[in-house]
Amino acid sequence: MTRRTGRPSYLLPRPDTRRPHTSRFAAVVVAVGLAVAVLAGATGYATGRPDDTTSAIAEMRAVEARRDTQQISDLTTTARRLREELSPILSAFTAPAGAPQPEAGQLRQWQQAIQHATQAFADPPSGTTATNVARGGLRAAVDQAALAVDTYLLALTAPPAQRAALTDLATRQATQAAATWSVAAAQLDQINIDAGHGHQHVYLDTSPGSGAFTPDGAQEGTGS
Repeated sequence: MTRRTGRPSYLLPRPDTRRPHTSRFAAVVVAVGLAVAVLAGATGYATGRPDDTTSAIAEMRAVEARRDTQQISDLTTTARRLREELSPILSAFTAPAGAPQPEAGQLRQWQQAIQHATQAFADPPSGTTATNVARGGLRAAVDQAALAVDTYLLALTAPPAQRAALTDLATRQATQAAATWSVAAAQLDQINIDAGHGHQHVYLDTSPGSGAFTPDGAQEGTGS
């Protein structure tokens, strides 16, 4: 009886001595992905975070915006006060024929009132261009009103042959003052809207056909 022997060694199963390339490759890919994610996050944070210069500029702009908002509010308050003083003066120049004409004493009182009004613009603060335009327009209207009063007072003391021409000139100056004020009032209305205050109508009382701007009909405080 033949003795049974084991299988030849070259037929026996050999242990797998190959390196697990697939699992190691996967681990490398994961590690690289994590590194890229960390680097991207750090780069994004560094990029998105404002530097000192950007932060300083943003703060300066915020301060300027708050300052301009306050200037607009103060200018609107001043314009409302001056409107109450100028409206009766300028209206007297465009009174219908036959209405009482201002006398010298009245005109001198108006001169003092307008001189007092100009003091509101004697030392204007530095503001944005839009606010400066509104303020400058109001000041120009007050100056034009002062000329109208001066011219009318001159007409009262001028030779009779010159009075009609000077009176007509004073009337045209008063009309121009009201028109200039209306342009400034339109600008003041707009910057109030931009500042979040809504419509603020500070127009003078003007006669129809004067060419002056008039309120747009929107309610006060709306439109911000």
